[in-house]
Amino acid sequence: MTDTPALPVGYSTVPPGHLASVVTYLEMTSRPTSRPVPELGATLTLHRLGAAELDRYRALFRAVGTRWLWFSRLRLSDEALTAILGDPQVYVWAVQEGDQSVGLLELDFREADACELAFFGLIDRMVGRGAGRWLMDEAITRAWAHPIRRFHVHTCTLDHPGAVAFYQRSGFVAYRRAVEIARDPRITGELGLDAGSDVPVIAG
Repeated sequence: MTDTPALPVGYSTVPPGHLASVVTYLEMTSRPTSRPVPELGATLTLHRLGAAELDRYRALFRAVGTRWLWFSRLRLSDEALTAILGDPQVYVWAVQEGDQSVGLLELDFREADACELAFFGLIDRMVGRGAGRWLMDEAITRAWAHPIRRFHVHTCTLDHPGAVAFYQRSGFVAYRRAVEIARDPRITGELGLDAGSDVPVIAG
């Protein structure tokens, strides 16, 4: 039996003031074979962030995600974000190069027998230096150090155009797609109008 699509085949109008993206869901159900990764351990380290570091977390979330219109955590209240960062089953790290934060890694174990790669990213100047492969190796190692059966992630067409291919090279397999429609964070004020410059603002 063929599933009936929730959206009609063809074009669907996106309301003014909103964004639409195609979301790809990926997973791995066993730890992949180890592969050589760049020797960046001497220059990059991971610093665990806690519930008391909301400002630092938000600043890093913006530094990594503004270009890609990340907004979900910017819409959370202090209380809601504190609850996530303080949850013992959520692990958040800042990627450090010396005293500068250059990336974000967040693993969420709140689902039984599973880990979600909730956030993964680097600031622009780190891209192309092998830091992404190093960070993914750290993510895989730390995720599968727990008794999980599934490691999963989702990405969308607003993210880096190479994101899906990168995840697949890392051992993830795509299994589902969805369309997400959300209020444009540049209109609601979470991000500036200059964010995501390749995606036009359509206010209506």
